[in-house]
Amino acid sequence: MAGWYEEAVGLLRRPAVAEMAVDVLLCAVPIWAAVMIGLVIGWAWRPRWTGLLYLGFRSRLRLLYVPPGLGARRLWLACTALSAFSVAPRLLSTAFGSRGKHQRKDAALADDDDAADASGDAGDCVDGRTFFEGGHHVVTEKDLEHLVQLLDNKESGDTTWQHLMERTTSNMTYKAWRREPEVGPIMYCSRTIFEDATPELVRDFFWDDEFRLKWDPMLAYFKILEEFPQNGTMIIHWIKKFPFFCSDREYIFGRRIWESGKTYYCVTKGVPYPALPKKEKPRRVELYFSSWRIRAVQSPKQDGQQSACEVTLVHYEDMGIPKDVAKVGVRHGMWVSLSHMCIVTIT
Repeated sequence: MAGWYEEAVGLLRRPAVAEMAVDVLLCAVPIWAAVMIGLVIGWAWRPRWTGLLYLGFRSRLRLLYVPPGLGARRLWLACTALSAFSVAPRLLSTAFGSRGKHQRKDAALADDDDAADASGDAGDCVDGRTFFEGGHHVVTEKDLEHLVQLLDNKESGDTTWQHLMERTTSNMTYKAWRREPEVGPIMYCSRTIFEDATPELVRDFFWDDEFRLKWDPMLAYFKILEEFPQNGTMIIHWIKKFPFFCSDREYIFGRRIWESGKTYYCVTKGVPYPALPKKEKPRRVELYFSSWRIRAVQSPKQDGQQSACEVTLVHYEDMGIPKDVAKVGVRHGMWVSLSHMCIVTIT
């Protein structure tokens, strides 16, 4: 008996079983949500005569234990109770509504004061844009070295990287891996080869946030907060849509490109930005690293020409959700985003 118990516990501890359980849960949640919504709507739209039937049955049962002669008193109590129930909601809504308005007004004034203080601490404001002092140093050579180290670690055959996905279309080849460090979020690495594309074209494609709104279904909003011509560093504000069981996520990150011959290293990482204070919603993701290397490679068609472009991405972030749920979301979202990108580029 103990052997069976140990085998069952070992089976449940496997990551694949946990991921399958999360998949089943995600599939069942919409069904139960629909059932609960149906029950709530049905209860709200129920006919009034059902309540009268309930009161009638309850009064018949009370005849068994209520002494005779108290019918008039019961009628008076019922009338006063009904009138109280009809008036009480309006009184409560009026009281709490006025109280809520005052609270929202005070909160709005407090937020304005905090934003003004933060703007004053961050730097000067010109034409509605707050210049973040020292912002051109938020992405440095150390971040580039970190990206190169991760790429070398992956390409050296490190066995801690687990194969995750492989897809192929007429003009693209895609492979993805993941690694689970003992400390920190899960790391993902993907290698995409685009046929008949130049590194410059792919670089501009990934750099264009306005065009990204057309092919990335998760990106809901973007804004360039700062630009630093000294070294090309930019500070960007994103808001990404998440599934219904998670709130949207907010990102503020620095971005910079290095060029080495025909190879481009694009580093993107989360940075602090005092001029834009954190809010309860959307939830801000502070630990964020999503960087890639773009270079020309030989086409998989084996024609001997470097007519293809390779994009190697290294990505990790702390979204504030359980790792098993994050695994399922990333696995489903990877190919969906890439498919949208392929459709947009073809059309």
